[in-house]
Amino acid sequence: MFIFEKEAVITLLVIAFGLSVFNIIFYIVKRNTTSKDFSDLSVRVKTWWGMLAVFSIATLFHPMVSLFALMFLCFFSLKEYFSILRTRKVDRQLFLWAYLSIPIQFYWIYIGWYGMFIVFIPVYVFLFLPLPRILGKGTVGFLRSVSSTQWGLMLMVFGLSHLAFYQVASPEYGANLVLYLVVLTQLHDVIQYLISLYIGKKKVIPSSNPNITWEGFLISTFVTTGVSYNLFAYLTPLNELFGILSGLIISVACFGGSLAVSVLKRDLLVGDDEKASVLKKSYLTRVDSLAYSAPIFFHVIRYYFDFM
Repeated sequence: MFIFEKEAVITLLVIAFGLSVFNIIFYIVKRNTTSKDFSDLSVRVKTWWGMLAVFSIATLFHPMVSLFALMFLCFFSLKEYFSILRTRKVDRQLFLWAYLSIPIQFYWIYIGWYGMFIVFIPVYVFLFLPLPRILGKGTVGFLRSVSSTQWGLMLMVFGLSHLAFYQVASPEYGANLVLYLVVLTQLHDVIQYLISLYIGKKKVIPSSNPNITWEGFLISTFVTTGVSYNLFAYLTPLNELFGILSGLIISVACFGGSLAVSVLKRDLLVGDDEKASVLKKSYLTRVDSLAYSAPIFFHVIRYYFDFM
């Protein structure tokens, strides 16, 4: 049931130690500084621990356990995405079909059918999904409900499900590649958030996400690329060039994911402050970068290396 790879275990222990140290420092600063609001950072620290738990399971356990863990991650991410949509009763049937696509998508992963895995949601679900909506309740609000549902499926199911296919595409290296990807993605998000919050001045999209600045992006990209170069030989079979390129690719993908999902949430949550405050505590905000970095990194590696 357990797959204990020395590199993966040591990496996860280092991450846990780093989070513990950060947690202690944060607790001390929060206790001694009453003039600042640390509620957002407090939520982020809790969700970072949650992400560590999820991907520890996905990395250390048997591939079937990892498959189910990632399937539930997709389910809850999609559920939280649907919770922010302005929906009507007529949309519930559409959501049901969207949920049913998750186990089918993961079945293609389980049997290793790459061809169906890669086209099922972008092609077949895309073409099928409008039909129940049209036949059931007509055309009122059709475009918004169908397109927003398909956006959710592409991000929270298709994008994130690539995390599960790494181990199928490369049984020998897949688990460590997932760990490598997740470490760099979360590191980029953490550095970008902290730099943007405390140092950054030039906001990229102030109307949608004031927590993303150009200073945060540039510094986090530099740090992520440096860590990638020092970590690739330890966790992956990549060469030195891709040890550098991986950090750059993942950083740009994270940046794009954060921007796109920020604008998407802004559009969906205009005028709904209650849902916006609830969403800050959700895992949806933590996996937006992974929804972009997981498929992009997967296909770049698959194109250039035979082991995938």
